Amino acid sequence: MVRGRGGTAVTAGTTWNDLVSAALLGAERRTPPGGSPAALLDLAATAAVRRRAGLRPAAAAARPEPAPRDTRPALPAAAARRLALLLTGRAEGGGGRRGSAPDLAELLPQWLAAANARGYRAPAAQLPALLDAARSRTDLRAETLAFAGPRALWLARLNPEWKFALRGAAGHPGPEPQDADAVRRLWDEGLFAERVALLTAIRRRDPAKARELLSGTWSSERAEDRLMFLDSLRQGLSAGDEPLLEQALTDRSRTVRATAAELLSALPGSALAARMSVRARACVSLDRTGPHTPHPGPQLVVEAPYECDNGMQRDGVVPKPPSGRGERSWWLSQVVEAAPLADWSRQLGGRSPAEIVALPVADDWQADLHAAWARAAVRQRDAEWARALIGKPSIPMAEGPGDPARLLTVLRPGDRAAWAAEFIAAHGLSEAFRILGTCAVPWSEPLVRAVVDALEIARDAGSYPWSFSGVMGLAERCLDPAQADRLTPLATLPDEPEGGAPGAGEYWAEAFQRLVATLRMRAAMLDELAGGG
Repeated sequence: MVRGRGGTAVTAGTTWNDLVSAALLGAERRTPPGGSPAALLDLAATAAVRRRAGLRPAAAAARPEPAPRDTRPALPAAAARRLALLLTGRAEGGGGRRGSAPDLAELLPQWLAAANARGYRAPAAQLPALLDAARSRTDLRAETLAFAGPRALWLARLNPEWKFALRGAAGHPGPEPQDADAVRRLWDEGLFAERVALLTAIRRRDPAKARELLSGTWSSERAEDRLMFLDSLRQGLSAGDEPLLEQALTDRSRTVRATAAELLSALPGSALAARMSVRARACVSLDRTGPHTPHPGPQLVVEAPYECDNGMQRDGVVPKPPSGRGERSWWLSQVVEAAPLADWSRQLGGRSPAEIVALPVADDWQADLHAAWARAAVRQRDAEWARALIGKPSIPMAEGPGDPARLLTVLRPGDRAAWAAEFIAAHGLSEAFRILGTCAVPWSEPLVRAVVDALEIARDAGSYPWSFSGVMGLAERCLDPAQADRLTPLATLPDEPEGGAPGAGEYWAEAFQRLVATLRMRAAMLDELAGGG
């Protein structure tokens, strides 16, 4: 028997869970043990003391092995202080409204990449914060685990919340390929992510051994696992992968078959690419009867497939089109997309990709044909075809044959930046975000000039800066820090344009102040990592 405040009796059978349930339920709905809320609290305090007093000392566990040594050089003191600020998300002397202050969370990836490039080791005291940051942000994991090194893995084995560190390819050393027993044990018993990491690591060093490992258990794997394993073959795809991919063309899973067909079509010398080339060339031909047609010169004539036979389906052609798409157009697109681009020059009189793309196409088939070639250019990483299809930057994005952002990824960095600069100069920033995301960092001088000019034009037009927040965020991360002084005049409060949105000038000044402050902080970060500061 226990007595609450005022001597109210409570049965000895009242448990801690009973007290918690009564507290959560509330005295208005049911009389709590002890008769009142105050008595309930007294009983809870008494029970808490009893619980703690009743604990028995546990047997001491074995001490963990010491953490391995990390022989890399320590961070300069200023850089270590900066890391602590970035991990806590606090600006120096900051607090309150963000306003013109840099976004520290966005700077952490750059800081980690720069620290890794210089080969520093992480401060031991910051390892838990680093692992916590990487746990919540997958985009940080590779750089964080590289920076945190072997001591982070040692810590991760002691805390289940950091077990992700033991699964990542970057952070988990895994067995050596020559240790066949360890490889087989991990492949047979490991978690899926561990198996993918193992397959990727072995493929990087010995592609044949990786294929042998995958082939040995292929038939017993789940469909979703087979799909992910196939997807991991994209890196380092070669002719040696063709037999395994051909086998996957008959897989019982449609998505596995489609992925295998896509990978085979990216191998111009594969048997599947040859079969698709035969089909594609049967659909597209050169018509030289110019004088009798609306076009005076040669033109392309398209005869799309009339059926999707079993052979086409085996090679990955999906028979049912998406809603609103005609069947023949759908089949034609898939066949042309999977055919080797190099074959078209031989088929069409030795013409270059630019000359082929410039040919008129009869009967409104141009959009389907060019869009399929654009996807093939991306898949086959063919820069000449991508350059021919992306067209002039002055043409609006919606009028192009494919996704310009994807076609840009095939071009050289210099060509990519030049095209993006001209596109922004012609069309402004409304569709620039994805294109800018493909450009190398730091941005080239012409691209910087185009972006800054477009931002000034947008400000002078009187709109609010948050309409361009994505581009501003990219500028903070991608501009050369040396551009800070050049942008400083833009951070002053401008005159309100006539008819502009109320207060827009102040918001623009704040946005440019943040841009300048971020660039200066990035410059300071690099200086600190170099041993300055």
